[in-house]
Amino acid sequence: MTQNFFITGIGTDVGKTVASAIVTEALEADYWKPVQAGDLEYSDTDKVKSWVSNNKSVFHSNAYALNTPMSPHAAADIDKVKIDLKKIKAPKTKNSLVIEGAGGLLVPLTSSETIFDLIQKDYKVIVVSRHYLGSINHTLMTLELLKQKGVDAYLIYNGNRHKTTEAVIEQMSDVPVLGRIEEEPYIDKNVVRQYAEEFKEKLCQI
Repeated sequence: MTQNFFITGIGTDVGKTVASAIVTEALEADYWKPVQAGDLEYSDTDKVKSWVSNNKSVFHSNAYALNTPMSPHAAADIDKVKIDLKKIKAPKTKNSLVIEGAGGLLVPLTSSETIFDLIQKDYKVIVVSRHYLGSINHTLMTLELLKQKGVDAYLIYNGNRHKTTEAVIEQMSDVPVLGRIEEEPYIDKNVVRQYAEEFKEKLCQI
């Protein structure tokens, strides 16, 4: 059965793109980043494509590719582009689809709409959490927002284990944990393939 997986994070630079590559590889799914802001010369789509080994995944074009590495609403203003959510439509595919968000759930796309508005109720949402001072609050708020929307949420930790942090997040949210991405010195196809094998069984049970 094919499904749509939305990868979000508790903030910026927590490891969404690496997690997206791992899930894409594990499920041999398609990949789509609806809004890319900045780094167009080597975008998140380029990164995921370079890290995925299978020949089945298709990498779909951004709905919006903005030049400045800022919140999409601000980057769009600089580019004199108006983001229209009606134009951000998931690509048609018979395959499962991994959708990577930008920043966290409440990152603005317009003055009244956020990344959160891209998530459909039938999506499986994977939250990437990375430990830092304040990350418990950010993780629990993200999971609570998803709970209010009524979507199925799952956690992936990125980075070294922090026992007490993870224990309280899991006790207070009761959200299933799919696994952990360790503090890797580099990411390449071999690393992604290894994690894909580790994550595959749990992902296929979602």
